[in-house]
Formats: sequence, structure tokens, C-alpha cells
Amino acid sequence: MARKVSEDKPNKIKLSQGKIDIAFLSFVLILLTIGLVMLFSASYAFSYTYYENSFHFILRQTIFAAVGLIAMFITSRIDYHIYKKFSWILYALCIAMLAFLLIMPPMMPNMDVKRWLAIGSFSFQPSEIAKFSIVVLFSHLISVNYKLMDKFKFILFLVFLLAAICVLVVLEPHISATLLILLIGVVLMIVGGLSAKYIIGGSVTVVALGLIAYFSGIIGYGSDRIKYWIDPWADASGLGYQTIQSLLAIGSGGIMGRGIGQSRQKYLWVPEPHNDFIFSIVCEELGLIGATVIILLFCALVWRGFTIALKAPDKFGSLLAVGLTFQVGLQAILNILVVTNTLPNTGISLPFFSYGGTSLVILLAQMGIVLSISRQSSLQKL
Repeated sequence: MARKVSEDKPNKIKLSQGKIDIAFLSFVLILLTIGLVMLFSASYAFSYTYYENSFHFILRQTIFAAVGLIAMFITSRIDYHIYKKFSWILYALCIAMLAFLLIMPPMMPNMDVKRWLAIGSFSFQPSEIAKFSIVVLFSHLISVNYKLMDKFKFILFLVFLLAAICVLVVLEPHISATLLILLIGVVLMIVGGLSAKYIIGGSVTVVALGLIAYFSGIIGYGSDRIKYWIDPWADASGLGYQTIQSLLAIGSGGIMGRGIGQSRQKYLWVPEPHNDFIFSIVCEELGLIGATVIILLFCALVWRGFTIALKAPDKFGSLLAVGLTFQVGLQAILNILVVTNTLPNTGISLPFFSYGGTSLVILLAQMGIVLSISRQSSLQKL
């Protein structure tokens, strides 16, 4: 007989019982381990050149990975229903932080972007928290009001909430984060029961608005990226340089790769190889076979996350698992498409691989939430 999962008591954090999904945890740990190894390999030349310390990035990332693993363990033990209570607070906090960014001077004066919020020596991107906020809020609202998913007023309400975040992020400007947040919200609405007429109508509207914004010059920030995506050699020493060097790295890796640590492009040819374009170094050192294995690991993680979602004890847990897992898969796909010049260069990181302490901690904490859902799912079999 299935054991009923009790509702969480007000103002009390409940601990999740049951067993975690070992397969999902294994995929997370494998990707994290490979990511740290490749980060060190991709970053040590850059680190030594600019910081006179080959271990500058890997030491920091390893510390954040340790913090992230602790956060993952904690969130895996907390009953995921607690996040319902904080969904609106988290959303309001994200709106406030994103709006505050726009009135602050950019952290990097030579770059006309406002993506980082600094608190003393600590800085982070509010857009990372915004992704999580949309997943939690939409999972809560849709799970409670799933019978209204064919009602125009409720759909319009969800679209307004999503648009408010997207507009603030696009004004930073951060096109890739905007695209991620938009697609996460849309997927959650579709999984939540959005009717086909709204899917078709919304798709046409988004495409039309995008084309109008592009050809009218509203999104001039991204127009040059699209131009040099089509022909990066038109400005081989400027806006097309990073893409060209990335393609050279991928091509020189061949089938088997040069071997771990043997990349040539990381020696200041690929700009900041430890960040968004780390996958090009992965391809150069591990070759087509190694890159394919990593892609398959991401696919396995997404598959297992969706399996957990299907077995979740309630709609909130199911949507939460879908949203958090989809975010990882989508971000990995978009990064790989950018690195291979299949999409314009939008500055999107590769989960578990790219350097970024705050994003890694948040990512691992989110994976812990998926594990918490798997714990609750295991109780249903008892």
C-alpha cells in the first residue's frame, strides 16, 4: 500500500525521508568531477598569465564545489514542499535585484552590461536566481490552478509574471539568460496543461516580436553577434575571433583528441577558455568521442530527472523536477550550439564545467531539490 506523503506543517522545516535516486546522483557527481578536471586543464595557462598562479580558478571552483555539495546534501534532506511558502518572496526579491541592477553603474566599465550585483568582495548574477524563482513560482501556481490552464486570464497572468523577469534581464542586457528563463516558463506551462491554441499563438507572437525588435534596431546589442555568427571571418580579429578560435580547437581535436592537458588553443588563443567556451577545449583534448560521452552524460541526467518527475507524488514535485532538470539540459544544449557556431554567441555557460562559483553552488543546490523529490517518490512504493 502506498504511504501518503503528509503536508508540511506551517513554520516548520520537514526532513525528506526515503531513498535518493542513486542514478541521478551519480550523473551529477560524474559531470562535476569531469568538469573540475577540464576546468583546471583549460584554465591553468590563462591563470598563470594573468594571476601568476596556475591554480587560481581551480582552487576557487573546488571550494565552491565543496560548498555546493554541502548545499545539495542539505536540500536533498529538506521536504521540497517548503519552497511553496517562499515562491512569491523569492520572485519579488529577484524583481527587486534585477531592477536595482539597472540603476547601478556596470561593475566592468569597459563593458556596457549590468549583470553582476556586488556585496563587498562577493558578486553574483541575479539572473541565476531568477531562473530558480520562475521554476518554483510557476510550479506552485500551475500545480494549484491546473484546472485554469485553459483559461485566458490565468495564462495572461503567468505570461505577465514571466515577461516582467524577462524584460528586466534583457535590459541588462543578457540575451542568453532571457532565452533560458523564457523557455523554462513556457515548458512548465506546456507540461502543466497549456492548450495547443495558446502554444501556437504564443509561438507566433514571440517570433513576430523578435523579428520586429531585430529589424527595428531595438536589440542592437545582439545584431552584431548575429551578423558575425553568419560569417565570423568578416571580423576575424574582432567579434568573430572567439568563434573562429573555438572552431579551430574543435577541429584540431579530431576523433580521439590531443589528450587531457594537451590543448594548444587554451594558450591565450580562445579568450577566457575556462568560461563559456570551455567545451571547445574539451573537444580539442578529448576529441569527438570524449565530447560525445559528455553529451550523453547530460542526456542521461535529463532522462533521470524526468523519470523522477514522472514518479513524483504530486504535481508541484513533478513540475519542480521538470523545471530544474530542463534548465540544466537546455543550458548545456545552448552552450554547445554556441561553441560550435550553430547559434550566435550569446554568452551562456556550460553547467558543471564553466567557471562560476555562485552558479555552481545554486546548480548543485537545485540538484539536491530533485533528489529530495526522488526521496518522496520512493516512499510511494512502501
